[in-house]
Amino acid sequence: MTDAPRLEKPRSQWRDVWVQFRQHRGAMAALFLFLLLAAFVVVGPMIWRIDPNFIDPDPVKMIRLRNRPPSWDHPLGTDQLGRDILARMMFGGRISLAVGTVAMLVAIFIGTTIGVLAGYFRRADGLLMRLTDMFLALPLLPLLLVMMMLFAEATAAVVGPRLGTFLLIVLAIGVTSWMHAARIVRGEVLALKEREFVLAARSIGTPARRIILRHILPNVLSPVLVAATLGIAAAIITESVLSFLGLGFPPDFPTWGRLLYDGIDVIRTYPERVIWPGLAISLTVLSVNYIGDGLRDALDPRIRGR
Repeated sequence: MTDAPRLEKPRSQWRDVWVQFRQHRGAMAALFLFLLLAAFVVVGPMIWRIDPNFIDPDPVKMIRLRNRPPSWDHPLGTDQLGRDILARMMFGGRISLAVGTVAMLVAIFIGTTIGVLAGYFRRADGLLMRLTDMFLALPLLPLLLVMMMLFAEATAAVVGPRLGTFLLIVLAIGVTSWMHAARIVRGEVLALKEREFVLAARSIGTPARRIILRHILPNVLSPVLVAATLGIAAAIITESVLSFLGLGFPPDFPTWGRLLYDGIDVIRTYPERVIWPGLAISLTVLSVNYIGDGLRDALDPRIRGR
């Protein structure tokens, strides 16, 4: 008797995506760099146990520790108050990445919800798209500045200056950056709702809510993931701009943008104060953009396998 032919296991779609993603050298290098930066800001403070806001109470020692060059005790030197710059870079990077990630989640949630509703329900399409166009026409940076100036003190009085500033910045960035995701998702939904599996589900009386959750949302996941990676980079840049303009986090709650703002006054005498946070922001944004580029190629079935 001959052995029955073995049936090969069906290939996982996510495995195909990973195989395609690995072929993108730039995306793989960017993924390694992003994981390295994430380890620097997450694992680094566990190794380098120096308080980023520590100022020596002794005025003589504080003067002696001010503006120190790189050394074994302070690998990146100290600032004008004697605080360790390496510790502040680690702590600031953690806040910057947290702001970028949470603001991206807020923007993607709003954009996906509006895009799905506008694409699936014809009656809501006109109203929601005009709302999207209105937000696109607004000058976002002045709007963010006005929001920070109007609500910063009220939010800080309710939940504290640190948490209040974090929530305000996250919500402000998320509420003003969902429009591109909404338009991308709407275009995908307009094409998907005319596909055979959606028409078959509607023909047997499946509720719209179930069709959206079971058939529409899983098929718009790929453009949403790409928009999410690009949204992290945009949110980090926006937070850095707000902190650089002095309307972000307080001085004792450093971010990379706040470190840029603190170092701009001494850029001629101590240029490294601006170089280190600027380099960290640039590398993070560049790596996230390359990861998004690799995800776009890997999630597109028309070019997968080329």
